[in-house]
Amino acid sequence: MDKRFVEIAEVAADVILEIRYYSTFNFIGDRIDGYLEPTALLTREAADALAAAAEELKEKGYRLKIYDAYRPQRAVDHFVRWAKDVSDQRMKKVFYPDVPKERLFELGFIAERSGHSRGSTVDLTLFDMARGRDADMGGYFDFFGDISHYEHASLSEAQRANRALLREVMVRAGFAPYEYEWWHFTLADEPYPDEYFDFPVMRSGDLGEEL
Repeated sequence: MDKRFVEIAEVAADVILEIRYYSTFNFIGDRIDGYLEPTALLTREAADALAAAAEELKEKGYRLKIYDAYRPQRAVDHFVRWAKDVSDQRMKKVFYPDVPKERLFELGFIAERSGHSRGSTVDLTLFDMARGRDADMGGYFDFFGDISHYEHASLSEAQRANRALLREVMVRAGFAPYEYEWWHFTLADEPYPDEYFDFPVMRSGDLGEEL
C-alpha cells in the first residue's frame, strides 16, 4: 500500500465497513478488480478528516458505515468493461431498473476516471446506534436513479433530516458533497487532485504480491 494512505479503521475505530466492491452485492454482481480484502483506504488527510466526522456523529448516536473509499484505477476499468457489455444485466432490477444500460455513460453513471482513485473520496451512510440499523436515507448506495439526488422531491421529512445530518457533519469535517449521490463526499482540499492511483485495496500489514 502506498505510504500516503492509511486504513480508515486504524484512524476511526468506530466506523463500520461494508465494502460492496469486495462482495458480489454491487451493480455488477461480481467482486471488483483490485479489491483484495474487505478494507477501506484513504489518504492520511482524508482519513483524519473522516475521523473527526465519525467522532461528532458518535456523540449524536450514530456511526459511519463505509461502502467504498479509495478505488484503484483497475476497478474503474472493470466498471467500464462491464458497462460496454450490454448483455450482462444481472443486477438491473436492484441497481438500475429504470435506466437502459446502454445509456450509463451518456447519463454519467459510469466514467473512465473516478475521483475515488485520487484517494480522498468516500461513500458512506449513517448507522443509528439506538435502533441498531442503518438510518433511513430514502434510497440506497449505488442506485442509478433520481432518488439518489440529495434534494429529491419524494423524500420524507425524516429522510431529508438524515441526509442533512450526514452532509452537515461531513462538510464541517472538510468534505464537499456531490448533489447527485447523497452518500458521496470528497475532501475539499484533497492532497493529490491530479493523481490517479492503481495499487490494490488490501490491509497495510499484509504481505504478498500486489495483483
